[in-house]
Amino acid sequence: MAATKGIGRLIQFGYAKESTRGTAQSSATFWVPWKDFTLDDKKEFATDASAYGIIEDSIAMSQTKSWAEGSVAGNIGDTTFGLFLYSLFGGYAVSGSGPYTHTFTVGESAQHKSLTFFKHDPLAAVDYSYANGVVGKLEISVALKQFCQFTATLMAQTGASQSNFTPSTTSENFMLPQFLEAQFALNKAGVEGSLTATGTASSTIHVTACSINPQTNLKVGMGVTGTNIPTNTTVAKIVSATAYDLSAATTGAIGTQTFTPATIALKSAKLTIASNIEAQEVLGTVTPADFLNKEFTVEGQFEAILQNESDFKTQFEGTQNSSGNQPLALILNMYNSSSSGAEFEMPKCYITEYGVPYKVKDLVYQNIKFKAVYSVSDTLMAQAIVTNGTSTY
Repeated sequence: MAATKGIGRLIQFGYAKESTRGTAQSSATFWVPWKDFTLDDKKEFATDASAYGIIEDSIAMSQTKSWAEGSVAGNIGDTTFGLFLYSLFGGYAVSGSGPYTHTFTVGESAQHKSLTFFKHDPLAAVDYSYANGVVGKLEISVALKQFCQFTATLMAQTGASQSNFTPSTTSENFMLPQFLEAQFALNKAGVEGSLTATGTASSTIHVTACSINPQTNLKVGMGVTGTNIPTNTTVAKIVSATAYDLSAATTGAIGTQTFTPATIALKSAKLTIASNIEAQEVLGTVTPADFLNKEFTVEGQFEAILQNESDFKTQFEGTQNSSGNQPLALILNMYNSSSSGAEFEMPKCYITEYGVPYKVKDLVYQNIKFKAVYSVSDTLMAQAIVTNGTSTY
């Protein structure tokens, strides 16, 4: 039979949630457009390197392990992206009646949701399904003039050949960088816009007798609303443990203030979420019994123009309350419309690196690297929220 030759665009990748862990689904729920893709069978061998009276290094190799591994990269869509998050995070809940809100949280177990991967290969004229598939790491990248992109590392059982599939690419909306919103505060309530406090001010920018400690709860640039507080007023300065200044004078006596997160324009952003997958190898078979997740980690970096030190350096240095390094709460919100988007919330992040590379002819930008940690008070390290028209995953 003559070989069929062609380009990578002809290959299609799909996946589905498994009803029974390790048992392949019969068809893909989603066929995902991709930019880079590989999913290949892997093997490990034991080598017989015993001495046989010759100088050649070995006389035989025996297979000891068989599995599949690879990665897929593409544009972040509002529909297909959810199953990657389900496998990575492990915890899932849905609410709403259209659009639907899908919330992915960290499942406190070593078995997050398994998937079946599908590969349609018209060049080889053989299609494959890969049972017990897992997502071990997800890298999210947002850059100017490009779609918001992901790269997912995959692991699964060895591929099983199938009759030719008839893929139908999922129709969805893709996230664009001009719609990214990056919001910052010092705690979960602040970044979610539910932080409130009482204080005293009357026709002045100075708020005193604040019921919350501004040094540990407020960030310069956060929005402030309330009685007699002008529209678009922000926190302008942290004065003490009981006082802060507004960007505009009040028009009379104030009462309860509600704070919204500071929105800071970014030039680029990257987020890496990993569940550190390990194959559960057992005696009696070359096939791993399972693929189990271990420690869950979240790290990231972003670039923003340098306009002040209060955006990030204040928290990196810990000068606001002499803490040495003050955590930030962070939300990265990528959306296509009011009813379609993906959001990542991390209520407690530490800036691990802060740098400002100066160049003679270029604008001055600040580069920030951060790591999310588990917030005991919020019982949360990170969660992802996807909004779309899909009723459930």
